[in-house]
Amino acid sequence: MIVESLPVHARLDQPLKLACGLVLENRLAKAAMTECVADPRTNQPSERHDRLYARWGRGGLGLSITGNVMVDRRYLERTTNVVIDARTDRVALRRWADAAQATGTPTLVQINHPGRQCSVFVTRRPVAPSPVKVDVLGSFATPRALEDHEIDALATRYAEVAGDVVEAGFSGVQIHAAHGYLASQFLSPRTNLRDDRWGGSLENRARFLVEAVRRTRARIGSSVALAVKLNSADFQRGGFEEDDALQVARWLEAEGIDLLEVSGGNYESPALMGIVDERAESTKKREAYFLEFALKVRREVRTPLMLTGGLRSAEVMRSIVADRSVDVIGLARPLALEPDLPRGILSGQIERSAMKPPRTGWKSVDAMIEAGWYGVQIARMADGKEPDPSIGRWRALTSYLGDESVHAVQRAFASP
Repeated sequence: MIVESLPVHARLDQPLKLACGLVLENRLAKAAMTECVADPRTNQPSERHDRLYARWGRGGLGLSITGNVMVDRRYLERTTNVVIDARTDRVALRRWADAAQATGTPTLVQINHPGRQCSVFVTRRPVAPSPVKVDVLGSFATPRALEDHEIDALATRYAEVAGDVVEAGFSGVQIHAAHGYLASQFLSPRTNLRDDRWGGSLENRARFLVEAVRRTRARIGSSVALAVKLNSADFQRGGFEEDDALQVARWLEAEGIDLLEVSGGNYESPALMGIVDERAESTKKREAYFLEFALKVRREVRTPLMLTGGLRSAEVMRSIVADRSVDVIGLARPLALEPDLPRGILSGQIERSAMKPPRTGWKSVDAMIEAGWYGVQIARMADGKEPDPSIGRWRALTSYLGDESVHAVQRAFASP
């Protein structure tokens, strides 16, 4: 049976039909992770993307969401991001869509602009709503404030990129408005200090996101999936708060989005990395980082909800879908090591992710080791290999520290 309205109870293996008509065969989704497998000289989708997403597609997912695809090659989150613009190889883009969906897993492309969180290896002058620098290890340059006409054009660029990927065969798009990237920067009074139509009141701060959503819907039509990833909060004093997020969720529902993914944090306050109360008695609270916020959203809007962040055990996943807390479970890092985890959970053969990245005990170092470790696993799948849990912490750390600088040199010698 296909669920067309919010059920009283649901199961992980139960299909979900979104308002646009797209059917998810089960409630387990791959959330976006930066793949870092594009050639930094061209930023084109490649056979590495084909192999990687075909591998995830064979794992039993009900939905897959790509890593963030950039709307402007001058401003990248990483030098190895895919960019969609006039230079994009349309044949390669169609091949990626076909490979990702070959086993029937609908795949959405996450559309993004890094704003001030632009790699320093890409540009020393990023752009943002206001000239507020990212305060992390001196790794980011002070951005230039966007002009009014540039902001308006960027909202249209999201829609143009959405049209391109849908024409290539993808099942829809997700607009990234979380984790401190450009749309999230507009939402936060900490990073949006503007006093024009794009800043000040929450309505003005949300204008960029709402315009991007509205123009994207007009471009792709009502029969194609349009999702949004939204922060529950920035977890910073003076930043985007839960009450703001609830209001934005209401506005997004009014715009007719098909799926709302809830997350939280940014580079300066990485709640997405697992800042939770480890002493909590409830396994739900330890695992599901943003469950409490999702419950608040559930009371406010009827848009189907996807929850990503910390979920590791099948018991918790089954529970929060069964009691209708959320509709879709987002899995990210576990799938870097266990691409068959969804099938194992749905069949009852796996009760918990076995993911255990190497650690040193130093939090700041371990964050880099984990990122590098997952990145190595993703790269292995992109090269047609299986993940290797035995990869050690030093290889992971050198991968994290070395890749971006090497890629920056490659990019510098690329043809214009």
